[in-house]
Amino acid sequence: MNILILGAGRVGTASAIQLASEQDNEVTVVDIDGGRLEKLSSKSDLRVVEGNASHPNVLKSAGAETADMLIAVTSSDEVNMVSCQIVSTLFNTQTKIARIRQAEYTKHSELFSEGDIPVDFILSPEELVTNYIAEVIEHPGAFQVVNFADGKIKMVGVKTKKHGFLVGQPISHLHVHLGNEKVRIATVYRDGEMISPKGDTAIKEGDEVYFIAAPGEIDYMITEFNQDQEKARNITIAGGGRVGYKLAAYLEKNNHVKIIEKDPERAKYIAEKLESAIVLKGDSSDDVLLKEENIENSDVFVATTNSEEANLLSAMVAKKMGAKKVMAIANKDSYSGLAETGTIDIAISAERITTSALLSHVRKGDVVTVHKLKRGNAEALEAIAHEHDESSAVGKKVEDIDLPEGSFITAIVSHEGEIKAVHGSTMIDADDHVVVFIDNRDTIGEIETIFA
Repeated sequence: MNILILGAGRVGTASAIQLASEQDNEVTVVDIDGGRLEKLSSKSDLRVVEGNASHPNVLKSAGAETADMLIAVTSSDEVNMVSCQIVSTLFNTQTKIARIRQAEYTKHSELFSEGDIPVDFILSPEELVTNYIAEVIEHPGAFQVVNFADGKIKMVGVKTKKHGFLVGQPISHLHVHLGNEKVRIATVYRDGEMISPKGDTAIKEGDEVYFIAAPGEIDYMITEFNQDQEKARNITIAGGGRVGYKLAAYLEKNNHVKIIEKDPERAKYIAEKLESAIVLKGDSSDDVLLKEENIENSDVFVATTNSEEANLLSAMVAKKMGAKKVMAIANKDSYSGLAETGTIDIAISAERITTSALLSHVRKGDVVTVHKLKRGNAEALEAIAHEHDESSAVGKKVEDIDLPEGSFITAIVSHEGEIKAVHGSTMIDADDHVVVFIDNRDTIGEIETIFA
């Protein structure tokens, strides 16, 4: 696939490196910053073009005439939209993805069509990150919650604790204990290494377990691994930017929410917009302020400012002062590792969340959802199995599908919405939604071909 990416920021760079590493992709990146492009080209085998991403001559020199897909992720909504218009009109590019942050644009869905602004798929990073954080807050004990099959099933990541009911038990005990074969352990990570989930594999304290379940079974399942079941009600948000504000507006309906914002004008603005959330003007890493606001009573403290360092600092201060669960938006892998050492509870990569959403539209075959797991080293992919003469999946048993090593089918949802119990003898039917766990991203192309 010939892919043209506009913008070499964090999302553009991460997407370009991953897509360029996959077989059969030709990737070109356009950015106005030559230094960024030089740094990117030293990391990956791709082409770079320096220039304004909305100029027709720059797009032409970058290969827009032969591009199968445009991914516009510059820092400007307007540049992204204009670029989509230009490649559609001048070069007839078939698929156009644009990052659009401003709600003033996204709330008017009628703007986006081939006859108006030709954007096929809109990426709204703030909305994606807000939804991600809200899911984790709503399920105590989870460090990641992602949706498949339009929310009919979820994959949940939990860290096991000593008193979890299933800790010390073999995986086969799960179905005996629950009496439900449709709940399934997707994979287990122990000391950073993946363990293939077999029936006799024992769950140990400190394991990171990913399991699949229907929404109504998630919280009960979490208690099986770590006994964390008390719902969060008192929530403190550090940062009143787009993510912090959206999160507060969503959570204030059913929770006691406080939001700390350093900028006086921004604090005043969001205070006028929010209904019941309390807005505090100040520094979220100020231990005096946190003490005055009884941070030890917070069930969740989540840092959402634009500074990763500030997020980590305030989260660590809040944890030290007694906040029950602390989260911080932090994109760098070195920062994400702090969650594994217990310095903070959850590190949230906005870059990884946005890239996952983008990849859902890039994958070949009928891939509808892609989620990055384990600091981006693994993926869970949802594909629809279509019936045709050369299908490698439809009409076959799970055990007869030749998946690459390190990949396995973790869930199947029929086209009617029924969750199937997954065994070696389970049959893949036409239009089933199949969720595949992938530990080695180099094999993604093979898996896409199987379900194409």
